[in-house]
Amino acid sequence: MPSIYQLKPAFQRLLRPLVNALARSGVTANQVTVFAVVLCVAVGAAIAFVDDARILLLLPVALFLRMALNAIDGMLAREHAQQSKLGAILNELGDVVGDAAMYLPLALRPGFPSEAIVVFVLLGVIVEMTGVIGVQIGASRRYDGFGKSDRAFVVGAIGLVWGLGWAPLAWLAWPFWIAAALGAVAIVARARRALQEVRTKGALA
Repeated sequence: MPSIYQLKPAFQRLLRPLVNALARSGVTANQVTVFAVVLCVAVGAAIAFVDDARILLLLPVALFLRMALNAIDGMLAREHAQQSKLGAILNELGDVVGDAAMYLPLALRPGFPSEAIVVFVLLGVIVEMTGVIGVQIGASRRYDGFGKSDRAFVVGAIGLVWGLGWAPLAWLAWPFWIAAALGAVAIVARARRALQEVRTKGALA
């Protein structure tokens, strides 16, 4: 299944000059990771407590910035000798906490499909957990299928379309249910690919 994640190498090339400048300034990967989570919490709070539908226009902007921050922290860690066990924990937890903090408040808005949103977020957590489990069984961290970047694209598009009032709320459940279904497919795909990888390694050993 194609994923926006496949565009990551090109995006990283664009960010590399900024990453090098941040490293020279003493900014650490863990600081960037924590800042990304704080951004998600702040945007989620705004969505929960601001009644104006135009607040949803924060989503595409914040999600693009968060995607950039996620790429930056990884590049700082790998390319500037900042990898650590704490960083690995913060990176994985930051992804799921950030998603929940930014997406779940949508369920609190009047007229929004709360059930679809909760299922969408829950399956997103399971998708990422399945990717991490690959490492536990001796495979690589799996990113197959509909992942974090794809969920961000869907929510960013929702924020743009419904923030501008381009579609009625009655249609809003469909994007979340479709994204949730794609997440379920990704769970199966990540588990299967991890098992295949382990079997291949065993056959080559």
